[in-house]
Amino acid sequence: MKTSEYWFWEKELPHKTCKKLIELGKGKWKQATVDSDKKKLDKIRKSEVIWVNEQWVYDLIWEYMSSANKQAGWNYNIVAAESCQITRYTKKGFYTWHKDGTGSHKEVHSMPGNEFLDGNTRKLSMSILLNSDFEEGNFEIFSDYTVPKFEKGSIIVFPSFIPHRVTPVTKGVRYSLVTWFLGPPFI
Repeated sequence: MKTSEYWFWEKELPHKTCKKLIELGKGKWKQATVDSDKKKLDKIRKSEVIWVNEQWVYDLIWEYMSSANKQAGWNYNIVAAESCQITRYTKKGFYTWHKDGTGSHKEVHSMPGNEFLDGNTRKLSMSILLNSDFEEGNFEIFSDYTVPKFEKGSIIVFPSFIPHRVTPVTKGVRYSLVTWFLGPPFI
């Protein structure tokens, strides 16, 4: 389903690509954090992450973001992407309702010397499900539309200001690739 609130590709990436992305995390997983209250982390998020900057990953995801940005009619000025996050949710792993950004001038990156990130803010978010051999752990978006059931290789792109979450995993391990695309502030 495609709406102005998100753009979705079902089972788009091949098994081989999903597996290659998961393997990037082998032996490198670190507990995920959040920028808000770290004392309440266990009530906000339970997952592990790695950060990747391989060019082949950016080459893979950029075209999907560009297509969604145009086809959904957002036409946001996107100039860069942050480091990609591969996330692992084990049993009882989750991430409560949250926004990735608002696109405002209050949330710009201050990174002098980095022409791609400095002065830019999150405008679009992307999540790619890398496996399907788990139970629950559903990606949900706060929307008037129901997001189709994610299966391995499915991709969703949505404005970073839309609340979303991952419900607790009840069995198995859930892997995803998450990326944020940046541009000059909206306001």
